Amino acid sequence: MNSTDLTGYLLVALPTLEDSNFEHSVVYVCSHSEEGAMGVVLNKPSTVTLGQVFEQMEITPQDLAAEDQPVFVGGPVQEEQGFVLHTAEQLWDQSLQVTGYSALTSSRDVLEAIAAGTGPQHYQLLLGYAGWGPGQLEAELQQDAWLPTPAGPELLFQTPFTDLREAAAQSLGIDMSLLIQQSGHA
Repeated sequence: MNSTDLTGYLLVALPTLEDSNFEHSVVYVCSHSEEGAMGVVLNKPSTVTLGQVFEQMEITPQDLAAEDQPVFVGGPVQEEQGFVLHTAEQLWDQSLQVTGYSALTSSRDVLEAIAAGTGPQHYQLLLGYAGWGPGQLEAELQQDAWLPTPAGPELLFQTPFTDLREAAAQSLGIDMSLLIQQSGHA
């Protein structure tokens, strides 16, 4: 039974998490219910750029600055599927509004808008997602594998991905470097 809905939260991977797919990860939970949970990893850049995605999808960018944006590995499930996490001032065909300030879109139209310079104010393209079956995330939380942290627009859209893990933990007053140092001393 899911007594706590973590939709809109960040999950910071703790040293006790035993899945190498999520080592040092920060996951944004986009949906959480009794049927399971779905989220995207925010701090794992791939070797692909948005310009390469535009080229593959035959989208001609007007906003040349967008071409250099990194594409991130959103998780180990359906890595060929693209998702755009973005501010929610506008929604597109396949948008899931996560919170009042964030949405996740999987349709081509959001990429076309980004290429045209008319897309969301802040966005991140991710390939794949993280998924949990019924009760799986709750079990991992009981095993202290994740540190759930309330997300806000600043953490989500204005914190560099390289600083996100520490910043999310710091928002709860936790120093991740101390947890990591102590994890090797039983």
